[in-house]
Amino acid sequence: MKLHSTVVVIPTFNEAENLELLLPQLLPLEFDILIVDDSSQDGTVAVAERIDAGTGRISILSRPSKMGLGSAYIQGFHQSLEAGYETLIQMDADGSHRVADLQQMIAVATNSPGQDLFIGARWIPGGKVENWSKHRELLSRGANRYSKLALGTNVNDMTAGFRIYRAALLRKMNLDGISSQGYSFQIEMTREALRVGANVQEVPITFIERTIGKSKMSSEIVVEAMVKVTQWGISRVIKRSR
Repeated sequence: MKLHSTVVVIPTFNEAENLELLLPQLLPLEFDILIVDDSSQDGTVAVAERIDAGTGRISILSRPSKMGLGSAYIQGFHQSLEAGYETLIQMDADGSHRVADLQQMIAVATNSPGQDLFIGARWIPGGKVENWSKHRELLSRGANRYSKLALGTNVNDMTAGFRIYRAALLRKMNLDGISSQGYSFQIEMTREALRVGANVQEVPITFIERTIGKSKMSSEIVVEAMVKVTQWGISRVIKRSR
């Protein structure tokens, strides 16, 4: 049920404890919530339904198995576009994205009608991370610098997953052509947005490492991103040389 013009899309896989904290903070804001759940076994869906309490503010898109972050967002975007939402927000369920930062991003988006994509960025002035090891920080900074250089963009935080999209931009993008599942999904979405001429604005945020549950980060996710970015970079060089 569509009650507002904006929806926040939140993929979940066993995030019941985190949703207990996040959803009550989101409900006072004027947008709907779509939970895209990959068959959680910890009561994630039940938590969302209880907090919604029949208001229709929180919708559940239940998927039959753990199908990946990228496909969860794509499916959630498709459903939201079909419902007629004008603005789509993507946000993590694990507490790493602060509602206070979301409110600031929304304010920036409201005052910037000419922009198509707003990225909650860590690696710009005013942005930061909390509770990360130095190794992980260096890995993220390095991956973003490599992606920026390989793809020839001005976006500093290519891997950021805290975003606001205009529906008009998503409709121009080839969403079904996005194949990445790990954090390279964010890079690929940025690449596709720029391909169709998006105006991108980065907004500084504070990213907080999750304190409840287990991180989904793995070596496979890192390898997927590095391989794909390298391939895209090579493709870009070949096109420019023709």
